[in-house]
Amino acid sequence: MRRKSIAAGLVLVALATGAWFQISSSRKDKALTAQNAAPNAKPGSAMAVGVVTARLQDVPITLEATGTVTALKTVDLRAQTTNIVTQVLIKEGDDVARGQLLFRFDDRTDRANLAKARAQLARDRATQADLERQYQRARDLLAQHFVAQGAVDTALANLEAQRALVASDAAAVQAAEVALSFDEVRAPLSGRTGIISVVAGSLVQGAATAPALVTISQISPIAISFTLPETQLAQVLQAQTQGPRQAPVVATVPGAQAVSERLNGRLSFVDNLVDSSTGTIRLKAEFDNAQHKLWPGQYVQLRLQLHTLKNVVTIPLAAIIQRGNERSVYIAEGSPATAKLVPVTIRHVFGEIAVVDGLAANAQVVLDGKQNLRPGVPLTLQAAAVNPAAAAASAAASVATSGSPT
Repeated sequence: MRRKSIAAGLVLVALATGAWFQISSSRKDKALTAQNAAPNAKPGSAMAVGVVTARLQDVPITLEATGTVTALKTVDLRAQTTNIVTQVLIKEGDDVARGQLLFRFDDRTDRANLAKARAQLARDRATQADLERQYQRARDLLAQHFVAQGAVDTALANLEAQRALVASDAAAVQAAEVALSFDEVRAPLSGRTGIISVVAGSLVQGAATAPALVTISQISPIAISFTLPETQLAQVLQAQTQGPRQAPVVATVPGAQAVSERLNGRLSFVDNLVDSSTGTIRLKAEFDNAQHKLWPGQYVQLRLQLHTLKNVVTIPLAAIIQRGNERSVYIAEGSPATAKLVPVTIRHVFGEIAVVDGLAANAQVVLDGKQNLRPGVPLTLQAAAVNPAAAAASAAASVATSGSPT
């Protein structure tokens, strides 16, 4: 009897021990689940996170480059005759217009030669007129049978020879006029003069190796030469097929008191050959430059706009969670707010801002505290430390680059 009582007691102890272990295990599982849902949150409390609003905006796709300002046209003016300079009608650094008189040479000899050629032409024209009258009389006499055909032929031959001589005299007059025109040097284009190498009284030589009288550079409009990697050539050509105005270029020029100024131009030239040694392609952009803000030889920063992404959603790049090849963000959804994980695709990155697909505009995106979240966790919302509008403006002001999203 005593043995039966002991056995019954042991059974009761075993049942009580099993029930205690089951209750303890259930409590541990609930605590572990709560810990996994919010490691830093107390059970039943909401997590405080910083959020930003996903913005809907137009985003330009641009390329960055450093360029060198170059004159569209530069010409070295040289004398075409050996002569003495009598007048220098410009100063160094003057703005000159096309056709403006710049230099005069001693033209007395050339004027005398022109007068002589004109006099010779006048004399031979008078002889030609007399020969024409003789030829006409010979024809009339031939019709009356007073002269033979040979007399008419002789008169015609003399007239044709004189006509050729008059033509030669006219060419001599033109040559004398050209020689006289060399005694005046005019600007072949509008631009700005450089250093003048002669003064009045200088002897100039009509030779290709002679020093230039002055150099004129066209600076309005003006060009900026730059290079881009060949990997970006396809994007540039695609933008250029939509017309030159579809590929605007902005040049950033340092101004007074370290204030930069931006000038608008357009892409005007893409080279027909990629430099195989550097893997780059040469391009040119043209600027109006009416205010002479750009100067030949100057280095400037360029931003070439390829196209614009219309009505796209932008968020701070720091809000995106990367897991392998997947990209996602946490958003605050519902009232009261809870965390929801939304997958996104990055289309473009400029500065600290990313253009994404898969996210609605005005969504409340978690920026601060996202590393501690799990889907479904209650949230207490507050503005994030970063200002997305200021970040977007800063990114737009900087020279952005395009490429495959990372």
